[in-house]
Amino acid sequence: MSKQITIIGLGAGNIDQLPLGVYRLLKGERKIYLRTKEHPVIRELEGEGLTYTSFDSVYERHDQFEDVYQEITKLLLDAAQSENIIYGVPGHPLVAEKTVQLLIEEGPKQNVVITIGGGQSFIDALFSAVKADPIEGFQLLDGTDLHLHDIRTAQHLIIGQVYDAYVASDVKLTLMEKYPDDYEVTIVTAAGSDKELIQKVPLFELDRQISLNNLTSLYVPPMKEVLLKEFVALREIISVLRGPNGCPWDKKQTHQSLKKYLIEESYELLEAIDEDDIDHMIEELGDVLLQVMLHSQIGEDEGMFSIDDVIESISEKMIRRHPHVFGDRQVWDAEEVLKNWNELKAEEKGRDETATSIINQAGKGLPAIIRAFNLQKYASKLGFDWKHAKDAWEKVHEEIKEFEIEMTNEHKENQLEEFGDLLFAIINTARLLSIHPEEALEKANQKFIRRFSYIENHVKNSGKPFRAFTLEELDAIWNEAKVKGL
Repeated sequence: MSKQITIIGLGAGNIDQLPLGVYRLLKGERKIYLRTKEHPVIRELEGEGLTYTSFDSVYERHDQFEDVYQEITKLLLDAAQSENIIYGVPGHPLVAEKTVQLLIEEGPKQNVVITIGGGQSFIDALFSAVKADPIEGFQLLDGTDLHLHDIRTAQHLIIGQVYDAYVASDVKLTLMEKYPDDYEVTIVTAAGSDKELIQKVPLFELDRQISLNNLTSLYVPPMKEVLLKEFVALREIISVLRGPNGCPWDKKQTHQSLKKYLIEESYELLEAIDEDDIDHMIEELGDVLLQVMLHSQIGEDEGMFSIDDVIESISEKMIRRHPHVFGDRQVWDAEEVLKNWNELKAEEKGRDETATSIINQAGKGLPAIIRAFNLQKYASKLGFDWKHAKDAWEKVHEEIKEFEIEMTNEHKENQLEEFGDLLFAIINTARLLSIHPEEALEKANQKFIRRFSYIENHVKNSGKPFRAFTLEELDAIWNEAKVKGL
């Protein structure tokens, strides 16, 4: 015979709001367990002789709520092995009750039938208390496990489990990442009961209230304007720009016409990273994201794809290619991660990557330096590579001599070819030293800009034109900039 746990909700208010069926179960013969005895219904039923076992003491034994819920679940399942029992929780069993979800999951594994006996949710009472209409859209979140990225400021927000100052403090700090510090919120305690208490306070005072207890929830009204830092705001802006009454320039763009801007913005982002300029990085990352959003909106306008498809695609890829994080594969260092990544990449394409023509590995549309770097990496995977960087550097010396010969011969076509060979050999050496040639060259560019700017300022301050300075004089100024660490 199956064992049984009947879970009942004690409602949001006093005993007058308790459903008759739940009342009868509480007055019946079965043993009663309560997640907490701190509830108006229990206080009244105690006067009628109700006996029960509460789990309030379990909270005192653990620092983490997850541990509390796990222990309560185990105690209940153990108790159900010898007799059918009743488990009472505040509100409705299926609203904001982690232990109930754990019982539903674990009960069948131990041949324990879990039955939901009903109860009144605190949600109805809370919306009545704050006089808000949930049809406009709302979120119900757990104050003990609140995550910033879950919050939608355009919707009504109800946060349960705000039962003490510690939880209230964490909730406050999280909300202040999105809402103004003085944003008015409503603390609702014992909603729907004769002891209902409603307090409207500025957000920054949330954890200073002494009335917080296990019947306390927080109501945060929707913001009238969508917060610009939320993704939905950017998506709406791009949609409007591409819409019927949008910007003529944005509306005429295509995937092809935007290609050059993506390249430009990417290089500007690289410059910001090299400068270690955080504000500049934020701006340039935004510009790169704008390009992604524009391409995605064009795809949506054409009925081909949307930003949702883009996000889904990259999310799936990240999970697939990180089995050491999202699966059970083990890795020991970053090199092994990269090796697994390339193997998984080959498997996804349904082929052996090492058997693919080098033509498909070159990278179409890439700058020549990066393309050369990629070609060399591909050849290296097949074993066509120098063993040591010093061997590649000897090749550089060989190419220098061949280029010098063509400089003497003054044959332009041969000079072009030999100079290309020289660059290719230098890039190969850089690769073997784990130096990315594009990064190294850009670093040299920035150094040149700093030092030449120093020369320009020196010439400007002299009041003389550039042509008034000899090469030796300009070179001396350059060396001065160099000594100053520019």
